[in-house]
Amino acid sequence: MINTLIGDIGHASVIVAFVAAVVSSYAYFMAARNRTEASGDTSWRNFARIAFYVHSAAVLLIIFSLFNIIYEHRYEYYYAWSHSSNHLPLHFMISCFWEGQEGSFLLWIFWHVVLGIALIGFGRKNKVWEAPVMAMFSFVQLFLTSMILGVVIGDLKIGSSPFILMRDFMSDAPVFAMDPNFVPQDGTGLNPLLQNYWMVIHPPTLFLGFAATLVPFAFAMAGLWKGKFTEWVKPALPWTHFAAVTLGVGTIMGAYWAYETLNFGGYWNWDPVENAVYIPWLVLVGAIHTMVAYRRSKQGLRASFILVIATFILILYATFLTRSGILGNASVHSFTDLGLSGQLFTYLAAFAVMAVALLIYRWKKIPATQKELSTYNAEFWVFIGAAVLCLAGFQVFATTSIPVYNSFMGFIGFETNIALPADQIEHYTKFQLWAGVAIAVLTGIGQLLWWKKADKQSFKDAITMPLMLTLLFSSLIIILSNRFDIFDFKLDNPVYITLFVTSLFAVFANLSIILGLLHKKITLSGGAVSHIGVALMLLGILFSSGYSNIISQNNSGLLYSREFSDELNRDNVLLWRNEAIDMDKYSVSYRGQFFEVSDVPEYVSKELIFRTADEYMAIARGDIKVGDKVYFKTGDTIELPSPENTYYQLEYKEREGNNSFVLYPRAQVNESMGLLASPDIKSFATKDLYTHVSSIPDPNEEKDWGELKEYDVAAGDTLIINDYIAIINGIEPIKQVPGVQMAAGDVAVQADIKVMGEKKTYHAHPIFLIKDQMVGRLPEEVEDLGLRITFMNIDPENNRFKIGVNATQKDYVILKAMEKPFVNVLWIGSIIMSIGFIMAIFRRNEEGNPKPKKTSKPQSKREVQAV
Repeated sequence: MINTLIGDIGHASVIVAFVAAVVSSYAYFMAARNRTEASGDTSWRNFARIAFYVHSAAVLLIIFSLFNIIYEHRYEYYYAWSHSSNHLPLHFMISCFWEGQEGSFLLWIFWHVVLGIALIGFGRKNKVWEAPVMAMFSFVQLFLTSMILGVVIGDLKIGSSPFILMRDFMSDAPVFAMDPNFVPQDGTGLNPLLQNYWMVIHPPTLFLGFAATLVPFAFAMAGLWKGKFTEWVKPALPWTHFAAVTLGVGTIMGAYWAYETLNFGGYWNWDPVENAVYIPWLVLVGAIHTMVAYRRSKQGLRASFILVIATFILILYATFLTRSGILGNASVHSFTDLGLSGQLFTYLAAFAVMAVALLIYRWKKIPATQKELSTYNAEFWVFIGAAVLCLAGFQVFATTSIPVYNSFMGFIGFETNIALPADQIEHYTKFQLWAGVAIAVLTGIGQLLWWKKADKQSFKDAITMPLMLTLLFSSLIIILSNRFDIFDFKLDNPVYITLFVTSLFAVFANLSIILGLLHKKITLSGGAVSHIGVALMLLGILFSSGYSNIISQNNSGLLYSREFSDELNRDNVLLWRNEAIDMDKYSVSYRGQFFEVSDVPEYVSKELIFRTADEYMAIARGDIKVGDKVYFKTGDTIELPSPENTYYQLEYKEREGNNSFVLYPRAQVNESMGLLASPDIKSFATKDLYTHVSSIPDPNEEKDWGELKEYDVAAGDTLIINDYIAIINGIEPIKQVPGVQMAAGDVAVQADIKVMGEKKTYHAHPIFLIKDQMVGRLPEEVEDLGLRITFMNIDPENNRFKIGVNATQKDYVILKAMEKPFVNVLWIGSIIMSIGFIMAIFRRNEEGNPKPKKTSKPQSKREVQAV
């Protein structure tokens, strides 16, 4: 029987959350308009707070209800069935929560609740801002909560409910016509590519960044609304830093997930979904710079308004891009359309029109400083830097929006078919690279001018040492890379040299600032620290992408398949099982297929596993041990936590030296998605060796076995099978047969055959079975040798038996491997950049909450009289 109680609670909570958001938004609006608050009338404010707290409680109840249907495997609900399955561990169940659109919207709503409560706490200390800021916050929550309402009025659909039942979502399915209460026994499961620990922490971090961009936007809108054109910057600035660091860290997490999970060979593919996050982050960082400039010199206020507003609108635009289905043919990982594209556009348009209209209406009243900016003025370079960031974002925005432009033109009756660039990576990189050069130069010059006197001589004194160090180190690296074999690359590309030199300059210039501030207060150097992080990221991107070296070149002169792309035939090597091949400085061998086994710390060879009807359960065909420790004995039942995944053992040996290591790239053949391959990475001090499987024999295709050859043998015989020496050790009775329930009167015997391969010796144990007076044969396959050995018959009177042998093509993989120099510099740089942002947050908070000055001890009456 279907239990709908938890779904009813969840759906009712959505309605309560929506209504409470409407009430809170209206009450805060009235509180902001109420001129009697100054005299103590806080009724609207108190009512608004209560409404927001009710909204918050309802959101938590929605989250509890949705996670409950996932955790308890309530497959009567479509969301649980379509995103989870019985065997997912808890951390992947958490990922299931936000895999779907409804869950990700709910995650976004949750972070707004957390930030809203924090802002109410801030508002208690500074009551000027609570009402107008929270009015905007609640208004956004109104729109977001409507996305999960799931209300249908005629042809109008408002939101998509995560609590819809299977029988309602798939009402046309024949199974529900026969049984309206049908509940599936298992779900379809989590997307295999999302079964990664980064997917547990990356989306929450990214959505916290999305949510945090609302805070400076709300302060800016409150400033425009209430005429506090200058006061909003101070309370908004720490939140802007917080939004930048969380959005940036979330983006880097996504890049690292792609690096170790996807097989396109890197961490950034300029996919539209990636771009949709990158663009607002660039604009947000530009906003930080203009806001900081205004705090110092009262310049750039209008620019700050524009960039803060643009950031939030771009977040909404990114939401529209990724969720409306408009990128269906342009992106590999955007959401599918749930029929909410009109509602998403309304959400975007409402805030864009409101923000832009209010900004235009108040534009002339926004103070503007007419102070002339000279070349040696720090603010001048700050504004140039913000402009470069925005231009870099605009280039990505313009190209990413081509599908939107085509769709809009078609909507108004004009047919356009502007195509995205054929090579998008080259298209974006050729502009973004020069943007990186400009950013590196500006972060160095801007910081030197910011902390030094704005005059020619002081600037010359400040820049001399960083320039000298830059020239010294860059010259040394360029000479070493081109004249000696210290590095695996030659730094001879003029464009790359330019980015390298300017990034190095940024490091030394900002390092000189940090050293100069050590005797003052450490938090003052947050900007310099973050700029060093950015410079290191540029260096890491330069070397890991610009000098990525494919070492798996096909030098055989043969095409693996005419159906393969030229790139796959050119940049991949074919590895037959146990046959070593030279690949750059390595000798590489494919050693076989392995699986992940619960409670075993290493992968286990497929040869030791007998699969059962339950794909998650198997039987150990031999002792499973790591080192000297035995984890499972022969015949034990074992659990496979990810039975779809096969790990391919690759042994790398240095041809000149004794070093060797083993990698286990992962692959699975998915019915709807084809081959899903994830790389394995060997990290060295100066590079990563990135390896992934490009092609494997289709495991769903029946192998093409050759003609069966029969041999009449006895214990102790030696014979040649398919060019391999085989020794017949004998036969022995067995009491248990893997996967077969033995009954009284059933008989089973197995042959013990030793086959001498090129690299090692294999033991084959084909089984001959008599069950219920019927003969059964369980052959043994030696995949390394491409052999299948069958126990055909037994002659007990003459102590002889018959075996049959088939041969097939040996197992193989097609492999791609590349070296990525200094990619760790990118990850280290991102950490340093984040530390700099956090230092800046602490500094801005200290500025916003100055410690009270110590007052001197009151003078005594006698002292006063003496004076």
